[in-house]
Amino acid sequence: MYKKQYSNQARVRRHIRLRKKVSGTTERPRLSVFRSGDQIYAQVIDDTARRTLLAASSRDAEFAKMSSDKIAGLDGDETPESLKGLEKNRRVRQAWLVGELVAQRAKKAGITQVVYDRGGYIYHGRIAALAEGARHGGLEF
Repeated sequence: MYKKQYSNQARVRRHIRLRKKVSGTTERPRLSVFRSGDQIYAQVIDDTARRTLLAASSRDAEFAKMSSDKIAGLDGDETPESLKGLEKNRRVRQAWLVGELVAQRAKKAGITQVVYDRGGYIYHGRIAALAEGARHGGLEF
């Protein structure tokens, strides 16, 4: 008998497998990403203290004030292959800006290095754009 495989269940299993290896510490917290259909969320988490240090999302009031001209700093030649949709796709651009926002907030909190937790998603598209935006904002992975 054929049983349908649900994609979110598979993602959660991948995330559990990933979390066995990736853990945030006080010196190097974990940057966790969640992606919904239209929004993207990022949290910086200290797993040893079991608390969220900061968060950013595409629903923040600060995010609404940010303009997309920050992306203009990247030339077409510099754009990584995984981010070729940055100029065209609204959600990829949104993820880039959330990465920049989380990097800004992390710098204010004194965090410069993080461990990237992609949440069981493939490192492509919006997930890669958020990571590249955070790197561009000054975070080290």
